[in-house]
Amino acid sequence: MNVLDSFSLKGKVALVTGGAGKYGRQILEAVAEAGAVTYVAARNLEALQKEADKLNARGYDVRACKYDQGKEETIIALRDHIVSESGRIDVLVNNSVARIVDSWDNDPQVYQESLNINVNGVFSMCRAFGDVMKKQNSGSIINIGSIYGMVGYDPSLYIGTDMVSADPHPAYYVEKGGMIMLTKFIGSYLGQNNIRVNCISPGGYYTPDHNPKFLEKYNNKTFLGRMANDEDLKGIIVFLASDASAYVTGTNIPVDGGLTAK
Repeated sequence: MNVLDSFSLKGKVALVTGGAGKYGRQILEAVAEAGAVTYVAARNLEALQKEADKLNARGYDVRACKYDQGKEETIIALRDHIVSESGRIDVLVNNSVARIVDSWDNDPQVYQESLNINVNGVFSMCRAFGDVMKKQNSGSIINIGSIYGMVGYDPSLYIGTDMVSADPHPAYYVEKGGMIMLTKFIGSYLGQNNIRVNCISPGGYYTPDHNPKFLEKYNNKTFLGRMANDEDLKGIIVFLASDASAYVTGTNIPVDGGLTAK
């Protein structure tokens, strides 16, 4: 196989969860552009359909579905729908996340709900779709983590700005840090079935409304001197989803401009 051909997803069936958010849109676009029949799923079907319509108008095959990662019965229903319609599942990208914890002082029940969606839900996704991949003896699972699963909260970024950080609480850090170890475990467990499991930990995503002081501080923490843009995850997604990464599993790859390497 020509090395460039190994990056193609033609003939493969993929599922991207949470495909309408900042990173979700470019992940969805990358998988579709690489040639996969691409399902995209989240709770907000209307938002997903808009993204699917844009890509379908460009000639790709993107199909929007609804599910709730906090409810396993909807995960099973989503899996069964995809398999009954397309016959297989080759790529799973776990990108859905619920940011329902916003304070150190939230009620413990809110933390419990967050952990159920963002930890238990990811495991349920891996198990449900992994069971299909086991029968195929092939597949690639990509978990979308965060640099905040690798480093601690940095209050210095917000000093002198008018920004109120949504970060000073443990839930997101626990969830994304745990995702890295969950990736390693599931990669080990499913490796005998020729299923690869990897994690990507993106850094901050630039938007025009960022406070200039925050932006300067954040950029200075990276090697490349900038935040991520609309294209920065696409290459690594296609690499890990495709046969180009056939011998890569159980790893976490920071996509953060060098921030966690400093």
